[in-house]
Amino acid sequence: MTPLPPPEPHTPDGETRRVGVEIEFAGLPPQETAGMVCELFGGEVKVLSPHRLKVEETRWGTFTIELDTQYAHPDADVLEAMPSGDSEWERHRHQMRIDFHSRTRELIGDVVTGLVPTEIVCPPIPWDELEQLDALFEALREHGAKGTDASLLYGFGLHLNPEAPSLEVTSLLDHLRAYLLTAEWLREQIDVDITREVLPHANPFPKAYALKVLAADYSPDLDTLIGDYLADNPTRNRELDMTPLFAHLRPDYPHELFRNKLVKARPTFHYRLPDARLSQPGWGSAVEWNRWLEVEKLAADTQTLRRRAAGYVAKHTRSPLTRLWLRLRRWVKAT
Repeated sequence: MTPLPPPEPHTPDGETRRVGVEIEFAGLPPQETAGMVCELFGGEVKVLSPHRLKVEETRWGTFTIELDTQYAHPDADVLEAMPSGDSEWERHRHQMRIDFHSRTRELIGDVVTGLVPTEIVCPPIPWDELEQLDALFEALREHGAKGTDASLLYGFGLHLNPEAPSLEVTSLLDHLRAYLLTAEWLREQIDVDITREVLPHANPFPKAYALKVLAADYSPDLDTLIGDYLADNPTRNRELDMTPLFAHLRPDYPHELFRNKLVKARPTFHYRLPDARLSQPGWGSAVEWNRWLEVEKLAADTQTLRRRAAGYVAKHTRSPLTRLWLRLRRWVKAT
């Protein structure tokens, strides 16, 4: 599928906006997957550990391929620790500890391969080249990779990280508002898998938070926008995770979530909602990018955005008697 152009195709610096793509799947180990990436896009495979590899110097940059569990990979704190003493014996003990730790993590990875997903983290790719990236999705499908709908146990997702068209707070607020208003439509279009609905990884925003943000008089500065977000969403597990973008803008913001190693600061929206539909021919990153664009289109249409926000607030703040009266009116008209 051809990726459609966003309302703002370029960054403020005039560069083509890029999109980071992450996908989870089962059925192919990281080593085989890395070879496939290298065959499609060039580059060289670098083994970081038995279950974590990189493909460097591809046409777009570096791909990371790994089992998606921290317990299958050596802990950097252990590897980087210094011996407790200067003696030959202490250095020997320290190396034995590292070797034991690395071998244990490798064995864990061997055991859980097939139970936890393999994940590909792609480098940022220009939005108008996503169709070329989708050759990888087709290759995964042909080589037996299994997506979300292959099992009730597979809560796999596709994540998009679209580069924000602007880092001004008014633009960020408009995109957040547009997402809140578009979220229900996106869930219907994607037909989110029941397993992913049950799991907490892409939860919807609380209604109280949506009402706060969509209120006509809500006009925060950046720190207030971040503080209000974290007060109601102290988690990475939102369908649109704003923490990487906020951490990029305010790296010293005093909240424990910004110290989490899993929060990767970057100037992008982290859109976590789509399933990994590898069983569907023609499905890929361009399909989900085109759906995401409904958010950007609404954010760019400020008049429609304000009207729909006002309608949402009015609908969800009516008294129970008013809602009952409106339902009765609709029923009378229908009969």
